[in-house]
Amino acid sequence: MKFQAKFLTSVKALSQCPEDGKPEIALIGRSNVGKSTLLNAIVEQKQLAKTSSTAGKTQLINYFTVNDSFYLVDMPGYGYARAAKDDRVEWAKVSEQYFLTRKTLVAVGILIDARHETLENDVAAVEWFAEKKIPFFLVLTKIDKVKQQDVARHEKLLKTSIFPALGTIKTSSVKKKGIGELRALILKLLAE
Repeated sequence: MKFQAKFLTSVKALSQCPEDGKPEIALIGRSNVGKSTLLNAIVEQKQLAKTSSTAGKTQLINYFTVNDSFYLVDMPGYGYARAAKDDRVEWAKVSEQYFLTRKTLVAVGILIDARHETLENDVAAVEWFAEKKIPFFLVLTKIDKVKQQDVARHEKLLKTSIFPALGTIKTSSVKKKGIGELRALILKLLAE
């Protein structure tokens, strides 16, 4: 199924989030993991979500309406970002409240760079979602930039961990690998 998407709004506070009841799938990950690039690949539009090689470019919660039936939500990254510490703390607070209180949130895609196994902030994020019982799935990004044996080892490590993920998908936004599988998982989660 093709995803027809358009940008809806960027919000700084939860009070600005859409209140139309449409379900939401949020994408989060370390700064510069490729959230905006992956979102563009999912909806087959090169510049829908603004991308940058500068870590921390996404500083607001960005809503994209898909097929007029649900939202893909591009969240600020965690970890290193070229931004003031106060700004990063504020993003973290708003993001945490979003995940804990947003009733229309169906699941969270936690993006993990395939080039870096078990970074501390990725493990902390996954543990936090598991502890809070917020449904999540894992997305290995940038698999085109590492050897396939390293990707397989990384995926095995994630699958054998104790974390209750709804799935693990290997993706390359550049080579369009895993994008169809990711779309199918999103549709399955929305249907449940």
